[in-house]
Amino acid sequence: MSVTTVLDVQRYKAEGRRFAMLTAYDATTAALLDEAGIPILLVGDSLGMVVLGYSTTVPVTLDDMVHHAAAVARGSRTALLVGDLPFGAYQESPEQALASAARLLKEGGMHAVKLEGGAHMAGTVRRLVESGIPVMAHIGLTPQSVNTMGGFKVQGRTPQAAGDLFDSARLLEAAGAFAIVLEGIPDDLAARITRALAIPTIGIGAGSGCDGQVLVVNDLLGLSTGGRQPRFVKRYAELGEQVMAAARAFAAEVESGAFPDAQHSYGASKPPEELRYGG
Repeated sequence: MSVTTVLDVQRYKAEGRRFAMLTAYDATTAALLDEAGIPILLVGDSLGMVVLGYSTTVPVTLDDMVHHAAAVARGSRTALLVGDLPFGAYQESPEQALASAARLLKEGGMHAVKLEGGAHMAGTVRRLVESGIPVMAHIGLTPQSVNTMGGFKVQGRTPQAAGDLFDSARLLEAAGAFAIVLEGIPDDLAARITRALAIPTIGIGAGSGCDGQVLVVNDLLGLSTGGRQPRFVKRYAELGEQVMAAARAFAAEVESGAFPDAQHSYGASKPPEELRYGG
């Protein structure tokens, strides 16, 4: 099976084919999503919130991203792997962005990087692309800017803000981005941007008019706990409930002495057997 490339993703747009992208943060999840045929896996800095327990993505470091990216790369065989550049790892200069992006490709095994920001990031996108690093852009609600946005709020509601986002999308495309994430913007604006661009758009909280859609895998699987979830989140499973039920059943059997039983123990009379860990 061949690996999905940025050219394949751009071809999806030309063919009118809608596509999915999901986040992944570890080898096991990456392998499962890869086997399910998800064409793009994003090692998102959302891992700060859903894996590391932070309240925002801001504390995530480049070392964090490289560590989780490498795990995802070990689990995936065919998906296009995109790694987020975390806050503070690319805003200083195109040179800083290039050094950070190179680590995600060289050490993390990523095929491309994603960075947040509008028109002001066009020069950085161009520098990365000219250096051989595919870039997925990200505009609208950009979580790394949560402090300046006053929280996780829908963007582009006024004519001026909508015009700025539209212009940013065009500039990022001209700079060489192969795709662009549209997050937390009105659906009519997202559809208008999608029609205007030759590169694919990937929506999250941006309506159905985008070329692709992305969700955080923990939200999709029903593993997110506590708090009110955004309107755009759809839970396709409730694995959190199953995890708790399995944990309670295990604890009950341990307390009662039912586990481990003979089937799950090693006896002297049984033939030697190699211990295996990790499935």
